[in-house]
Amino acid sequence: MGTNLGNRLKNLKLAIEFISAEEGVAVQTVSPVYETEPLGGPMQDPFLNACALLKTTLPPDALLSIMLKIEDKMGRIREEKWGPRLIDLDLLAYENAMINTPALELPHPRMAERDFVLIPLFDIAPDLPISGLDKTVRDILSARKPSPDVKLFLPSGWHEQS
Repeated sequence: MGTNLGNRLKNLKLAIEFISAEEGVAVQTVSPVYETEPLGGPMQDPFLNACALLKTTLPPDALLSIMLKIEDKMGRIREEKWGPRLIDLDLLAYENAMINTPALELPHPRMAERDFVLIPLFDIAPDLPISGLDKTVRDILSARKPSPDVKLFLPSGWHEQS
């Protein structure tokens, strides 16, 4: 999850609430929140990023569809690639699935390159195997020096506070 427009923390909390309210989807755990500078795209404000571990009875494409509907419900407008956004919900991995369709690619094709994804993911699933790479999140992060641009913003439990 990422956001850099409006009340960023409220956006993340609302996304968690909407995901939790979906039938067949349960939020198991949520990472701490990290603040990161945007990569690429136009000049824009920093992002807040977090990851959530979900348990679901839905297939990956149905889960992605729900995530896109939540983005729409929250008011996300897609004006330019890598531009500012109210909310961005990405499906990073789904068990050991390897999917490559126009609508969905799993595991997420750029997750292993992005510390703003790997660091919060490490907090909740360090031993998650990344299909196709034959590595875990821990393996990927330990093979390089993490970016100093990914800064802890709020510790675990942030989404449960009012």
